[in-house]
Amino acid sequence: MYAILDIETTGGKFNEEGITEIAIYRFDGHEVVDQFISLVNPEREIQQFVVKLTGINSKMLKNAPKFFEVAKRIVEITKDCILVAHNSAFDYRILKTEFQRLSFDYQRNTLCTVELSQELIKDQPSYSLGKLTRSLGIPIADRHRANGDALATIQLFKLLLEKDTKKEIIQNSIKYFDKRVEKEKLKTLIEEIPRVLGIYFIHDANGKVIFIGRGKNIKSEINKLFLKTTRRAIKIQERATSVSYNKTGNELFTRLKYYLALEAISPKFNFRKKFKLIEENFNNENFLIIDKGRELEENAVILIENNTICCYGYTNLAYQENNIDILKSVLTTIDNKEISKTIVKNYLDKNKVQKIIRL
Repeated sequence: MYAILDIETTGGKFNEEGITEIAIYRFDGHEVVDQFISLVNPEREIQQFVVKLTGINSKMLKNAPKFFEVAKRIVEITKDCILVAHNSAFDYRILKTEFQRLSFDYQRNTLCTVELSQELIKDQPSYSLGKLTRSLGIPIADRHRANGDALATIQLFKLLLEKDTKKEIIQNSIKYFDKRVEKEKLKTLIEEIPRVLGIYFIHDANGKVIFIGRGKNIKSEINKLFLKTTRRAIKIQERATSVSYNKTGNELFTRLKYYLALEAISPKFNFRKKFKLIEENFNNENFLIIDKGRELEENAVILIENNTICCYGYTNLAYQENNIDILKSVLTTIDNKEISKTIVKNYLDKNKVQKIIRL
């Protein structure tokens, strides 16, 4: 059973909007079996651009029921239904917000006809409800009014049901309120991640890195990220399709690799730290920093030449560390030398490493 709906709002700041009109049609996959249509007094100002768009003004809503007066009817008509809307994330968020104001936890599974149309009706110039229905020959009256848009969405959804011939796409597109599919996906992503010191990379469907994190136990850190409910964390969770990682072996390399990766990749969901670059010199112009590697008998090495961070990497052979030319061929050149110097100098001022060898 489906509840196909459309909501008009006051506009305004995120999660401060109020509902001005709502239309819900209970649909069994073949025909409408119940309906609820009502103006709603939002008890707040309507943005002027919304008035122009919908034609709904405060005078029209003066005697309309407030949300708490229609809430029970909304719960009843959508009970045991999947909510269907054109951009369902918006309508569902607005409903949940209104119910939260009443201290009621409103939870429904959802389907989005925008996403379904993009999957089942390819190559449309636009997937907005007005342009899409026009290109498909679906009549739409009272555009930007809840009832008109909801009726058009019903016709669109009927078409999508027909086009889903294998009856898989719509079923697989349901967003569960308990996020069971997402949780299973995220659980799978971290199964192979070890409990080690290092940095990790969250990739989207195109393989692009969208977030970089670090920690003493990267498996635990990724798990924490996937459990967070902030807007940024939810966006990362929704886009995450794979996770990769680098073991680092020690805290200095963790910091260095993390900040160098941020500078090189600029992931969409990382906050960028502004560095106050250090201009003062090290105590020595040429030296090696040697610290714990990723494995037993492996060393992590940073080479400083002429007071500049030259390169870094790992070695487990003593003769490599004793021959600078061979060592340079093994290590990775560092391009962002100013940030690297700041990270290394700040670390050395407050922490110890296994060994420093002056050259």
